Amino acid sequence: MSKRDHLRRLDANAYRGNAVVHWTMTMRDRRTGWLDAMFYYHFRELLTHSLFRYAIACPIFCLMPDHMHLIWIGILDSSDQKLAMKHLRTRLNQSLRKIDVELQDQPYDHVLRPEERNETAIVETCDYLARNPERAELVPLDGYAEYPYSGCLVPGYPELKPFQPDFWTRFDRATSYLRKNGLVVEFARIPEAGESE
Repeated sequence: MSKRDHLRRLDANAYRGNAVVHWTMTMRDRRTGWLDAMFYYHFRELLTHSLFRYAIACPIFCLMPDHMHLIWIGILDSSDQKLAMKHLRTRLNQSLRKIDVELQDQPYDHVLRPEERNETAIVETCDYLARNPERAELVPLDGYAEYPYSGCLVPGYPELKPFQPDFWTRFDRATSYLRKNGLVVEFARIPEAGESE
C-alpha cells in the first residue's frame, strides 16, 4: 500500500476553544450519487452527536454532490474541532461504505484568522458557502435558500434555520446562552415505575 500525502495542520490549540473553522470534506474520486434526503437526515443526526459531544455550533453546512462544507464555531473552552471532525468522519465513513463511497483521507480546513472572525466576516463567509449550489447551477441565482441539502445545527436548537430573517440574532443568543450555561442542564430525576416522588 502506498503512503498517502497528508495535509499539514496548525497546532492543535488552533482548533480548540472558540475557534472558527471552515471544513471541507471531499468524496474519494469525487464520487457522486450518495446525496439524497435519507443521507441528509442521517448526516444531521451524526453531526448533532459530534457537535454536542465536543461543544460546537455549525451556523451553516452545505452538502454538494461530491463534497461537503461546514463552518464550525467552538462554544466552550473545552471545544475541540479536530476530535469532533474525527468523530464525525468515522461515523460518516461507516455509513458511506455501505453504498461503496468514502471520504478522502483528510478534510481540508481553514482556521479563520482574527480579522476573519468579526461578525460581518463570518456572515459573509457563511453566505459565500451557502451560495455554492448557485455557482454549481444546482439552483437559480438567489435560490440558495431553497437548496435542500444546506442547513445549520446548534445543539439544543432544532428550530434554527439558516435563512430565516432573524437567524444571526437567534444564533448569537443561542450560542451566548450555551457559552454561559454549558451544554448539559441537570433535569429533575424521573421516578421509576412504582417509586414515589
